[in-house]
Amino acid sequence: MATGSPPPAGQTIVVQPRESWFGRFGKVLLVLLGLAVLVIMSQAAMYQSYFNTAGGPQEKYASLSKTALKKVAIISVDGTIMEGEDFAKKQIDRVREDDSVVAAVLRINSPGGTVTYSDYLLHHLKKLREAKAENGQEFPLVVSMGSLCASGGYYIAMAVEDQEDAIFAEPTTWTGSIGVIIPNYRIVEMMEKLGVDETSIASGEFKQMGSPTSEMSDEERKLFQELVDETFDGFKKVVYGGRPEFEANPEKLDELAKGQIFTANQALESGLVDKIGFIEDAVARAVELAGLTEDSVRCVKYAKTPAPLDALLGASAKETLAPRSDLRSLLNLSAPRAYFLYTTWPALLESR
Repeated sequence: MATGSPPPAGQTIVVQPRESWFGRFGKVLLVLLGLAVLVIMSQAAMYQSYFNTAGGPQEKYASLSKTALKKVAIISVDGTIMEGEDFAKKQIDRVREDDSVVAAVLRINSPGGTVTYSDYLLHHLKKLREAKAENGQEFPLVVSMGSLCASGGYYIAMAVEDQEDAIFAEPTTWTGSIGVIIPNYRIVEMMEKLGVDETSIASGEFKQMGSPTSEMSDEERKLFQELVDETFDGFKKVVYGGRPEFEANPEKLDELAKGQIFTANQALESGLVDKIGFIEDAVARAVELAGLTEDSVRCVKYAKTPAPLDALLGASAKETLAPRSDLRSLLNLSAPRAYFLYTTWPALLESR
């Protein structure tokens, strides 16, 4: 090597790191593992639901003795009473099938609902008491009214029949609204402004009776009024069954049954309710009517059995994030009620 010449450049060997087996397939494995966990959780929820002995609502401890075998069950009727919402009926069925339930508290927080479904629930509440009585036990039923127990809500409260001190209203309860209504809206003038004509073809002169797209004739109004009057008479007969004092004095009920809402104090003074108290007072009364003590009975309530996907994702979170636009929710929003609330958007989001 010549003196003064630069040394040869060193040879650089680059060794590429070998990709690990996990690095190559790890992401795929993690995705597959996540899917497997989802499937297992879903199957577990389905398994639990399938083997639920009551076939529906899940029983939850509410109060009183945790170790007692005999139970007082809280049956909840919440929101507008209408076809398609069968949770109340499922609770009634579960109570009927459970021989350890010796009394029930009917918790009502409802503005009312359809005539047919209100009568349906009343019918099955009465059948529940009859079925329990066939087993040789008197079955006390006590009502606890929430913030609103009106119209159809008051109708089903009459399932207590002639039990003494069996209807409790909370101090801030609104109740009453005994009456029947057929909502009807007229959009004839709006159609004229929009240039829309009514050209429906009907089989008879009264087939379109009540249509918002045509004027209601005097004869049509008379026919509707007959329907309302007959249904209203049925409502009052139901009230006679739950408030026998009104049957002895029908004029008093006529004064109360003009569709108005009453506060708890007004309802107590007029005889629409028996006591002012909270749900624990109603539970205590049910225990008393059953001839038991509070340390010898367990108070239970019921929750809806979530669908497998809801159980997995969290139904409450889904309902909180998703706007509720079904008819039942709209009717709940349209019911008049008082709020201790400072907001310009009252009740647009229903608390669950």
